[in-house]
Order: sequence, then C-alpha cells, then structure tokens
Amino acid sequence: MSKYKCVIFDCDGVLVDSEVIGNQVLVDMANEYGANINIEYAFNHFKGSYIDACVEKIKKLVAHPIKDGFIDEYRHRSYEAFKENIKPVKGVKYVLDNLDLPFCVASSGPEEKIKLNLGLTNLLSYFEGKIFSCYAIQKWKPEPDVFLWASEIMGFKPEECLVIEDSISGVKAAKAGGFDVFGYTEHDYKNELQALAARTFNSMEQLLKMI
Repeated sequence: MSKYKCVIFDCDGVLVDSEVIGNQVLVDMANEYGANINIEYAFNHFKGSYIDACVEKIKKLVAHPIKDGFIDEYRHRSYEAFKENIKPVKGVKYVLDNLDLPFCVASSGPEEKIKLNLGLTNLLSYFEGKIFSCYAIQKWKPEPDVFLWASEIMGFKPEECLVIEDSISGVKAAKAGGFDVFGYTEHDYKNELQALAARTFNSMEQLLKMI
C-alpha cells in the first residue's frame, strides 16, 4: 500500500513531451535577435521556468531590444509547433489508467497551454477540474505555492502528496513546500535531479512500482 494519498504531476516533460518543442521555438526566436544559443543552452537555462523569466535571460544575450510582442509571438509559434509535433510522454497514459490514487497537474504554464497540450495528447479527460497553473496565483516555481494550492484543493496535506517533476526549479519548489518529489530524468542530461529529488526514474514504466 502506498504511503501517498495524492500524486501531483508537472505537465511539460512529465505528461507531455513538449520541452524540446517549446524550447526550440524559444531558441529560434532568441537567435533571430542574435543570441547564438542552442537547445542545450535552453535546457540548462529555460527548462522549468516561465516565459517572462526566460525573456529576461534572453535580453542579456542580445544587443537589440526585444519587441513588446515577443511573448505573444512565442505563444503563437509554440502552440502551432505543439499542434504539429506534441506527443504524450511514453508510458504516461498507462500510469494514469492504473494509478489507484487521486491525482492532478500543477504547471508553470498558463492554463490555456496546459489544456491545449493535454487535449492534443488525449490526456485532458484525466485532469478535468484538476488543473493548477502558476499564472492563476502569480507565483512561479521554485516557489512552492502552486503545489500547496493543488494539495489544498485536492484535500491533502503536503506530506500526503507525491510530486512528479523533471526540472530543478520544480523539484526545489516541491521540497520547499514539504512534499516528497520524484525526478523524471529523460531529459536530465547533466544528471542534476538525483542529488535533489527523493528518488529518480527515467521511464514511466518504473513509476507505478515506485509509488
């Protein structure tokens, strides 16, 4: 029997395989301003963050001012790219079908993005009424607020919940809120999550046994 009563999933990179897609769009747009970065840079500096913080980092890399409409353009381009290429994380549907605990999603992305990507990957029905976006409370990871909000609404204490994350900021946010957190390491190219998360795994096939 699991010691946990609820599982809180991050979205990007945990439920949907969106990290490469979204970060490549951001890399392309930054390079249009002369940033000269690649996808590895994006994973090291943008992954798990929210777009406003990413733009502030890009501003320090380029000589010309970033246009006011940069974020709106990013949303448009990335949403189109998601529609073309996004897939569910391999094995996650099996996890959701067989997870015998309440669960929800808590993400740094805006709710419209969460719903778009869950819908495109046929996962939205699992999370109706259980979507928690940092934008709704204007608090972003590594602050723990979105996880604390999610656990409260779901009806559980932090110590009763398990968070599944794939980013350093997400793991730090969960730990700051008093949650156990497992790190999904498919895109953890520098093996950074192992030192932070309670446990790590690189395949969704492992997760149910761990819980």
